Amino acid sequence: MEKRKYNKVKDSQSQKERGEVVIIMKNISDLIEGYLKQVIELGGKGHIEIKRSELADMFQCVPSQINYVINTRFTVERGYLVESKRGGGGYIRIFRVKPSSKVELIENIIKQIEKGATQNMAEDIIYRLLDEGVITDREATIMLAAIDRNTLKLQLPARDELRAAILTSMLLTLKYEK
Repeated sequence: MEKRKYNKVKDSQSQKERGEVVIIMKNISDLIEGYLKQVIELGGKGHIEIKRSELADMFQCVPSQINYVINTRFTVERGYLVESKRGGGGYIRIFRVKPSSKVELIENIIKQIEKGATQNMAEDIIYRLLDEGVITDREATIMLAAIDRNTLKLQLPARDELRAAILTSMLLTLKYEK
């Protein structure tokens, strides 16, 4: 399971406010993800347009590594939309989707998981709730434990359906709290 260092991200807030790009994660995928998120945030437009090959050159990795990061870290569950065009003039656009309210965010998530939620999908949703300030680090830890495949010892698809039901119940509780 992916572990995040949210307290370190919060500590770097003053550096972000000064316009500095702060990269504090450890592996190449984390570095690329952190860089892209900070560029989106610092750009002020809520989106970026990049060329896969240029980003690969910047991080001295293969373009498929960029694809991996975009496909796994910039998902709908995490609050992003991605569009791409391949070829010589190709690009990748990453849009940050910001809900107008906590209630709208929760309602959208509940719709996404109506038919079930995989482990990765549920984790992405919890990380998004944390990133959006809807839940605390402690609440995220508890939620992650409750939806983990080691906790829900059922066969698929029952496990994904139960995970979605548990997550929906938690979300409904959050929706109505102040």
